[in-house]
Amino acid sequence: MPPVEASQAVRFGLIVVGDEILSGKRQDKHLGRVIELLQARGLTLAWAHYVGDDRAALTALLKQAFASGDIVFSTGGIGATPDDHTRQAAAAALGVPMQLHPEAKQLIEQRMREVAAEQGVPFDPDRPDNQQRLQMGVFPQGADIIPNPYNKIPGFTCRLAGGGVVHFVPGFPVMAWPMIEWVLDTQYADLHGQGRLQERSVIVLRAMEAALTPLMERIEAQFEGVKVFSLPSVDHPQYGRHIELGVKGRGEALQAAYRTLLDELRALGQTLGPELVR
Repeated sequence: MPPVEASQAVRFGLIVVGDEILSGKRQDKHLGRVIELLQARGLTLAWAHYVGDDRAALTALLKQAFASGDIVFSTGGIGATPDDHTRQAAAAALGVPMQLHPEAKQLIEQRMREVAAEQGVPFDPDRPDNQQRLQMGVFPQGADIIPNPYNKIPGFTCRLAGGGVVHFVPGFPVMAWPMIEWVLDTQYADLHGQGRLQERSVIVLRAMEAALTPLMERIEAQFEGVKVFSLPSVDHPQYGRHIELGVKGRGEALQAAYRTLLDELRALGQTLGPELVR
């Protein structure tokens, strides 16, 4: 993969695939964990989507992901049973054929040999179930391998020339999370730290968001690279009804925006509580 320059403004996205998530049979664990893995490296998650095991819907979503130019992780649906559609949808989204990846074939066969040895039976590559297992290594043409430290059955990476890249991993957390970490640490080390922002905020007592919205808009327009946020609360045990109003950014722009925010709040006659730094 060509290196990603740290100076490039990149966003990370997440796609969680599976009817079992949307039906409530299983609770998604990936969103929170991916946020943690990114934050540990000074990166942030820009968006996340949930999609069922629907090939047409998944193909449409992957087309958007590739066209976005973002770095995307997709979890689930890369097996070889009839309800797994992710590999086929990725190929359709890119408009490329599918083929058995030679390295994936070797890894899958190695795993099958190990299982046969554990069971004390000879390995027969032509046995129908072993031939079916090779389908898990049939990826869109041009895909790269993501190693799986749990059982050697790999994930894969696809990219659109001039567009985005999607890293496909299994839905099982015990496999997916170390595979995502491997991708972050081997392919995006140059980006570590780029998403680390500072926050400065203040508790504005008995405030109404509608009255403060024009101020928030002015701050964002005045200070490039600074984002304003508001977190209202109506029944806080200590502050009662209030808004935590603040700014996110870096360096002097952040400090200047926060000073302006405080000055404007005082000029509006707002009652200020504690200030917070993160």
